[in-house]
Amino acid sequence: MYVVLTTKGEKMDYKLLENAPLFKDVPPEEINVMLQCLGTEERDYDKGETIFHAGDVIHNIGLVLTGRVQIENDDVWGNKSVLESVGPGFAFAESYACIPGEPLMVSAIAAEPSHILFLDTGRVLTTCPSACTHHNRLIHNLLYIMAKKNLMLTRKIDHMGQRSIREKVMAYLSFESEKQKKKTFGIPFNRQQLADYLAVDRSALSAELSRMKKDGLIEFEKNIFTLL
Repeated sequence: MYVVLTTKGEKMDYKLLENAPLFKDVPPEEINVMLQCLGTEERDYDKGETIFHAGDVIHNIGLVLTGRVQIENDDVWGNKSVLESVGPGFAFAESYACIPGEPLMVSAIAAEPSHILFLDTGRVLTTCPSACTHHNRLIHNLLYIMAKKNLMLTRKIDHMGQRSIREKVMAYLSFESEKQKKKTFGIPFNRQQLADYLAVDRSALSAELSRMKKDGLIEFEKNIFTLL
């Protein structure tokens, strides 16, 4: 089995990185070489710990190795909106990291104990001295990820733009069902996180979910839903 060496000299199973969208179509042995010149750093975070604060100016892309990261926005009144939930193999904060001097408008929070790999954006966007064969593929993958994030935010606007809580829930659940290609599926949110994502009150959301279940529209157990 191939392994990659981090800047700390520790071994990391390449499989996760090989399957990560950022390293799509990059051979594992090439990943090993690339990480040596990408300025990588690893760090562990406890549940609830802030990885990036709103207002920070950053130059690193975060890549979740284990755990889950939530991208959140808090207004001046303390209202929270969840923009994205990022799981293992996926990147976050790449748009801000690619714009020098642009302060974050959101925060990145560890939703559970998480292990994060950070990559220096300057080195990602500039062909390294060793001229890694697949560095251009890495840049291509980064652009693809950013485009996908734009589409995701467009879908979120569509979900939030629905008039009633029921319409918001149905729009979101319908999207997840289509994305996962099945009627029974899991979502990456608990009730509070789903309420924050849809920008609704948690108690009102729970009440509406119960009514939808009673009306024969859905079945659910925690974060597993079935569309009927």
